[in-house]
Amino acid sequence: MAVMRILHIDDDEDDHEIFATALSEASTGIELSFIDNARDALQNLMLASQYPDIIFLDLNMPEMNGQQFLMEIKKQDKLKNIPIIILSTSSHKPTIELTREAGAKDFFTKPDKYEDLVKMLKKVLN
Repeated sequence: MAVMRILHIDDDEDDHEIFATALSEASTGIELSFIDNARDALQNLMLASQYPDIIFLDLNMPEMNGQQFLMEIKKQDKLKNIPIIILSTSSHKPTIELTREAGAKDFFTKPDKYEDLVKMLKKVLN
């Protein structure tokens, strides 16, 4: 079984820890990386020799927000085909539409319940 490489970009370390735990429950064979800053994530991806199979991206971050990251990555030929799933506290319909128009594969509002996060990850990864 091939390992799936996942990059989680979120400035909240607690959210990352919850995401990592839920991900380990949702699927096996995952290699998870975490970057707490979208600008750093973009720079790292530009220099990388291997790319993640999927990126989970928060929208509300300082320096470069998730929407800006999404727009920049979709301009890069070598990165534009990486599927990006927005995982944000936002449930604002115009924001959801904007991210989809910008190339996000999907948009999920961060669930309040841990079990719902596990279910969402199972749905996305299986």
